[in-house]
Amino acid sequence: MSRFLVSLSLLANLFLLASNAYSDPLISRVTPPSKPYHQGQNEPVTARFLTDQRFDLQTTVQPDAGTTITQVRFVIDGKELVKISAQNSNTANTSFVTTGLVEGLKPNSAVVSFRGYSNKQEGIHHLVVEATQSDLKVTADEWHVFEIVGLQRLGSKAKNVIIFLGDGMGATHRTAARIVAKSYEQGKANGRLAMDTFPVSGLVMTASLNSIVTDSSPGMSNYVTGNKANNNEEGVFPDDTKDAFDNPRVEYLSEYLHRIKGTSLGLVTTADVFDATPAANAVHTSDRGKGSGIVDQYLDDQNLTGLRVLMGGGRKWFLPNASGKIEKNQPVINGSQRTASSDYVLPDDLVTGWGAAKGAKDPERNLIADFRSAGWQYAPNYSVLKDAISTKNPPHQLLGLFTFSNMNVAFDKINGRRCASEASASAFANGCAAGTGKGPFGEGIETPLSSSSPRGSVVHDFGFPDQPMLDEMTDAALKVLDHDNDKGFILMVEGASIDKQSHLMDTDRWILEVLEFDRAVAMGQRYAQAHPDTLVIVTADHECSGASLIGSLKVNRDTVAKNLASDPGKAAVLRDKQVGVYEGAGFPRYRILADGYPADTDIQGKVLIGYGANADRYETWLSNPRPTSDSQQPFIGVEPLNTYPAHPAARNAENGLFIAGQVPGDNAVHTGTDVPLGAMGRGATLFTGFFDNTDVFFKIGQAMLGGVRE
Repeated sequence: MSRFLVSLSLLANLFLLASNAYSDPLISRVTPPSKPYHQGQNEPVTARFLTDQRFDLQTTVQPDAGTTITQVRFVIDGKELVKISAQNSNTANTSFVTTGLVEGLKPNSAVVSFRGYSNKQEGIHHLVVEATQSDLKVTADEWHVFEIVGLQRLGSKAKNVIIFLGDGMGATHRTAARIVAKSYEQGKANGRLAMDTFPVSGLVMTASLNSIVTDSSPGMSNYVTGNKANNNEEGVFPDDTKDAFDNPRVEYLSEYLHRIKGTSLGLVTTADVFDATPAANAVHTSDRGKGSGIVDQYLDDQNLTGLRVLMGGGRKWFLPNASGKIEKNQPVINGSQRTASSDYVLPDDLVTGWGAAKGAKDPERNLIADFRSAGWQYAPNYSVLKDAISTKNPPHQLLGLFTFSNMNVAFDKINGRRCASEASASAFANGCAAGTGKGPFGEGIETPLSSSSPRGSVVHDFGFPDQPMLDEMTDAALKVLDHDNDKGFILMVEGASIDKQSHLMDTDRWILEVLEFDRAVAMGQRYAQAHPDTLVIVTADHECSGASLIGSLKVNRDTVAKNLASDPGKAAVLRDKQVGVYEGAGFPRYRILADGYPADTDIQGKVLIGYGANADRYETWLSNPRPTSDSQQPFIGVEPLNTYPAHPAARNAENGLFIAGQVPGDNAVHTGTDVPLGAMGRGATLFTGFFDNTDVFFKIGQAMLGGVRE
């Protein structure tokens, strides 16, 4: 046959396919998502699940003009699972939704769901969706699959798993923290961070379902569901409805193990507890910003996750908001940010399919009171937390909310503690004059440190001088989860502001965040050494800012200050005469105090960091006396917090060296760089090599359910 005739034949076939596409209903989405899989081709499958792990089946069907969708069938491996009609969804865990859909779909489109499906048969399964429209035309999507991953039945099983998640922590973050904490001699480190000593290591690919650059929601969710999620979504697959809480779900590690073997869950973070990383272990939503609904699910669905510990910031979501309105300047109200628009009510099919709580739009809810009524002990500050775990019988369930939103960072918490001490070793170059000592609602609503009066520290400006450090929260969580627990636990501990301060390109603050995080890692390491049936993992969800260790500061603080005053903004002085590279970098030497943090961050020879994913900023190479403004704080518009630098380009603008950004916006961004992972304890040997973030879920499952050879 000639090329001309072949071309005519191909065109005819394409025309026929195009005609069929417009004459039959269009199946535009099938969940779980998978790469098209054809018989005889060994192509990768996106959706994978452990044996009996639950997930939702869903499809979006768009009818021809003037017609409607009347019926949808889900067929698995040639056998009909369910037939769902527009008039009758047939079973309580199915739905046929034609309203509240996203823009861009054809009129009368339908989103059809089967909730809480699971399969115990290992291997590849063929999923067919068949749709019928009102003119009796039928179409089927036959090219979707999912995989049920079986476990090897080997030897000893891990009872507990501790996941240390340094948010945004790449290799440079770890290297810089090691140099500060341990220093180097003749090219060799004088010591190691706790995370450096883990015997097994691997490298993790971090992409989300819809981008090579993930945000923290799928960054965490991918680890603990075994499946990819879209950016900003946690514990769900994307769908075509507008409701943030009705997306098709996939069962979390916490839910799966609690259902299979009765494990408990603990979540510890230095962020607001509604934030992406903690929520992406227990909460299902397509919008990580829906704070009221997110925190409500922690309590409402504790029977699904086994949640026993929840600690961090975020009190603003737990306090009742009688008016349901948010005011930016609220010096005389309680700081609540609860609103009906950020709350949730689940559809009946999801409630039935998952055994989940229905939810309610209730901004007036006093969630702290509800936690207490459910038997939880509440700690509003470190003093109360210490008392709660000081006895031989710690509480069975522990809620700690230590600030309105994100907790203050280690740099400012440590400075506050040192400022409150009679033997006040001025923590950093800025000493105790970084704040006014009086927050927007008085001198702080918590117990001042050491019963002293405020001395101008940042933590007093925020009103919460008595905050625990991350290792102190980790210690408390382990004591609660270990007590009277023969089923085991999952504990996730997040160093959240490694990421947040990297976004702000505040080098000194994120380095101290890594040091704080590593002290928590050491706490978990000691627990695992005493409990050898525990698996410990330390990793990151992604890298943030493209941080790069470029050298060290060649001059002392006084010289920098003089140069900033005499030659503001001049690269020839602030960069060329001060930045030491290659042998000019030498070996920085920080003096570490008994609390584990440097006596001063502005030493001659201090570590200098460049950023490859940076926004505009002004650089002085000296530590910033006050942190950059945190827009999530409810009192951010009130003195003194409204006097803090608004963003990195507003910080040091009067005299610093201008460094142009490579990305739009005010902040540095995440990168798609692979991140290190370390493991120790039972099952650690599973984590060698190079693997995807979703593989971590299956490796943990193998360790805890299948076991490992020792």
